[in-house]
Amino acid sequence: MNVPMTDGAAAQLSPFDLMLADGRRVSVAVGGEEAILLLDGQTSLVLATTAPDRFEARVAPDRAFPAAAFLPLLAHKFSHRQRPDKITLSLPASVDWAREAVRAGVFQTVSSADGMTTLSVDRGAFWQLPQPWLAGTTSATTPLVYVMTDGKRHPRRPAKPVGNVYRRYMPRLATTFSMRAIDIDRDVEIFNRWMNLDSVAEFWNERGSLDEHRAYLQKVMDDPHTISMFGCFDDEPFAYFEVYWAKEDRIAPFYDVDDYDRGAHLLVGDPRHQGPRKVEAWFRALNHYLFLDDPRTRRVVGDPRIDHVRWIDYMQRQGLVRLKEFDLPHKRSALILAERETFFGPPWGGV
Repeated sequence: MNVPMTDGAAAQLSPFDLMLADGRRVSVAVGGEEAILLLDGQTSLVLATTAPDRFEARVAPDRAFPAAAFLPLLAHKFSHRQRPDKITLSLPASVDWAREAVRAGVFQTVSSADGMTTLSVDRGAFWQLPQPWLAGTTSATTPLVYVMTDGKRHPRRPAKPVGNVYRRYMPRLATTFSMRAIDIDRDVEIFNRWMNLDSVAEFWNERGSLDEHRAYLQKVMDDPHTISMFGCFDDEPFAYFEVYWAKEDRIAPFYDVDDYDRGAHLLVGDPRHQGPRKVEAWFRALNHYLFLDDPRTRRVVGDPRIDHVRWIDYMQRQGLVRLKEFDLPHKRSALILAERETFFGPPWGGV
């Protein structure tokens, strides 16, 4: 879709859009020296691009104009390869409106001078916002109530999600990555096929029949600390993830585990998606989801088998730290860890 600009040129509608809490859909068209924010397809605010990381509105937004309407523009700028470290927006808005924009988490800082209000947001802070990436109710809505499981004291975990949990367009691949919870009846045949691949069985050791794998997935479904998910490109499954809360997991005794640490066991079942560019994209997106689902999550951990040398080296190149080796009943593992501060801080800045 092309959107006319004020200078007579046309801009392409960005693939990033967002459904606001009031039911309106907001999108952005970017081209030339302008960006246009659209609510339900209608032009709502025109921004001049004064620099790659700076925008200026010539008119004040309506008093009820939501700060979240700027998220598609921020997503567009922060998702491309030449992404800035910070984006600054200047507009003739009231200080009260700007302060609410900061309280909403869309921007971090606000200043005012000569009738203009200036807001800014860092890349690492932007990627910690749940919108527009997360779908449905997140784990963050679950109150902190402690329970005991097999002698382990931990927060009561939320109910398992259903359907899509994460979705993000990736401009560098021209594709959409998403994660969705497993539906056993719908997905068991794919899971069965993947688990019987030689490349998967080497590390998972879960070859079996359709009935055996149905029972396996049901066991995961019945376990409150683990969620089975598919990773998808353009809604086509290519990978399986077992996302877990580390406090109740077998990894917990081997490090100073926190209440909301997360981890994931994973496999790629479709070899078409094993190239380095796609691996980097989905691996960082998976970790992005683990940090976003609950802001109380400070660390993401993993326990790959020690002889999975290439994968361990790869995770370290992505900013995770190899802390030590340890023994589980069925394997010798490396303890791998990523801190929230490191994942969203420089030089990574999120995804």
